[in-house]
Amino acid sequence: MATDNASPSEGGYAQPEIDVRALAEVLDGEYAGIRDLVRTNLVTHASVLEEADELGVDAFRERVREIVVEMAATGQTGMGFPAEYGGGGDVGASIAAFETLAFGDLSVLVKSGVQFGLFGGAILHLGTERHHEAYLPDLIAGRLMGSFAMTESGHGSNVQALGTVARYDAATREFVITTPDDGARKDYIGNAARHAELAVVFAQLEVGGTSEGVHAFVVPVRVGGETAPGVRIEDDGRKMGLNGVDNGRIRFDDVRVPREALLDRFAGVSPEGVYTSPIENPNRRFFTMLGTLVQGRVSIGGAGVGIAKVALAIAVKYSVRRRQFEASPGSEEQLLLDYGLHQRRLLPLVARTYALHFAQDVVRTQLHEVFSGAEDDPQARRRLESRAAGTKALGTWHATRTVQECREACGGAGYLAVNRFAALKADSDVFTTFEGDNHVLLQLVAKGLLTDHASEFEDLDQLGMVRYVTGLAVETVMERTSAHKLLERVRDLLPGGDEWDREAGLLDPEYQLAMVRYREEHMLAGVARRLKHGIDRKQDPGAVFSQVQDHVIALAHAHVERLVLEAFVDGVRAMPEGGNKEALALLCDLFALSAIEADRAWFMEHGRLTVQRSKAITREVKDLCRKVRPLAVDLVDAWRVPPEMLRAPDLVG
Repeated sequence: MATDNASPSEGGYAQPEIDVRALAEVLDGEYAGIRDLVRTNLVTHASVLEEADELGVDAFRERVREIVVEMAATGQTGMGFPAEYGGGGDVGASIAAFETLAFGDLSVLVKSGVQFGLFGGAILHLGTERHHEAYLPDLIAGRLMGSFAMTESGHGSNVQALGTVARYDAATREFVITTPDDGARKDYIGNAARHAELAVVFAQLEVGGTSEGVHAFVVPVRVGGETAPGVRIEDDGRKMGLNGVDNGRIRFDDVRVPREALLDRFAGVSPEGVYTSPIENPNRRFFTMLGTLVQGRVSIGGAGVGIAKVALAIAVKYSVRRRQFEASPGSEEQLLLDYGLHQRRLLPLVARTYALHFAQDVVRTQLHEVFSGAEDDPQARRRLESRAAGTKALGTWHATRTVQECREACGGAGYLAVNRFAALKADSDVFTTFEGDNHVLLQLVAKGLLTDHASEFEDLDQLGMVRYVTGLAVETVMERTSAHKLLERVRDLLPGGDEWDREAGLLDPEYQLAMVRYREEHMLAGVARRLKHGIDRKQDPGAVFSQVQDHVIALAHAHVERLVLEAFVDGVRAMPEGGNKEALALLCDLFALSAIEADRAWFMEHGRLTVQRSKAITREVKDLCRKVRPLAVDLVDAWRVPPEMLRAPDLVG
């Protein structure tokens, strides 16, 4: 968004001055208070970062539980629950708290997420007043620990095909929960191996011999600290990381629970065994139920951004302390961040982290509005679910990539366990696959684009959804993205007509936005054409969709990256004039041009980037890195990661 092409050494460029405190206030936004509370709690319990290495697994699990309960007593973890049960009544604040908690030990983060986000969220959103009164006060206070038992060994992302069964026995007015085979055992369940007293169990409901689909039940798994009758629990054992979380496997051998154990916001069973639901279509009912749990994906996406901030804070601070090689004979050895290659490795990641921060602000706001609104808006919910899925995917992939690059950028010192990279790598790796595998989530994003978020989407099972996407929806998309309409939209978007990509300034945000918008529209049209081609040849719809999955993922990635850039551009435009806005404008340019450069092959293949223009973008990225370099420490300081959380004595002192 900067308008000056001069390098930092040229007279036309004036380096902006950053007011770190003011920038931090912008980034913390309206939730500065809850973020500061979390930072205070993190510092209070900073010893957990050492204890993760020093304690055995059992002792560390107990320590993590203790910290979670102590944090709950401060009000930090209950912000999203209604005030009448002891919560804060602010959904947005609960997400902001979780994002900030990601600066600390990630076992504490995930344990909190399981207890208050998944277990508590399921009771809040799927249950009714009797469940809220019975469980929420103790749950919010940490006196009642629970699990979220959805995932099964044989059914990961395909929740509709879960094998656990809940049969209603009208004679006793009870549900009988059964694990029919090993594939239906609940697996990787947080809190299950040690601490959970209750579990929200997702199972296929059968009433009078009729299957009504997946529903959720509150099931005791421990009584007085001992495994409940009919429940079998195994410890998943040590994992790559997150060993402060007691993941386990659960089987149910005809476990009986009362009729009231059904979380009945969306469906109920009468004492006599009559099933009723305000949502007649079973697939719509299923998607509505799962849609209420979208908070988990929003939380994990934000946590991914927080993890990247910690890694970059360490790597950037190290790079302005560590010297290596003389720039010229007799001179002092050069700082790492003064090397062009080091700038190229770290500074685009800083820019992308800022971009994802602003994108997370958008999805957090959407979540707050949807769940705090007086009216239920199905279209708003679908937009939220799609955006949450995409932002979670890009945010967690970014965390994994950033931690690895930062570790490498810190050399051998970064490999020592005393510094945080070992823990960050081990603990954050699973973020790309829990709360939805990222590739599966991006397929959901793409299917939403192909159906234009049509309401019919919720009424279909998996096969029907594919047929819809490859049928009527394709015709709509083909018309909307036909070549002549696409060109017309490009001309409307950009001054310069057909030569826009050769004449527009590289640092013009409208040029940058148009490039990513064009890529998305072109990919959407391409997927639609490939789907239609397969259907016209009478191929099986499922096979056709499978054949274009690579194209589908690329489309979804392009769509979400466009949303991220739009959020960053809007965020910068909203800032008051001054050095902070100028600095973030540089970062916005760096993010946008780095993204275009990374996909330059696609833009060149599709005639949107000449060889000369491509080379000019690379030169501009290098120049932007040089301009950002003097600002780098201030930019990472504005994230306000507590120094105690960096825990990198060999790297930052």
